[in-house]
Amino acid sequence: MSEEFDEGKKKFLEVVKSIDPDVEIVVPVTPSRGNFLIALSKGKARKFISVNEDDLIELPENDDVVTKMTGDLKVAIAGLAVS
Repeated sequence: MSEEFDEGKKKFLEVVKSIDPDVEIVVPVTPSRGNFLIALSKGKARKFISVNEDDLIELPENDDVVTKMTGDLKVAIAGLAVS
């Protein structure tokens, strides 16, 4: 995809790793209906989080998006119980 997407993906990975460095992340290459369905896993537990394409692209430059996404990710990651 674009350089904007690559920068957003990099920032997304940084946010996840700052919350929990043991979480594995799979980000699809292309969005579906304007959203990326991103897989978060830890041990045998897996959760999916839907991230708007525009939010992912704006992530490196928009503090409001970072704050919202960090909150959403903390909730999703807290739900990953290590099996």
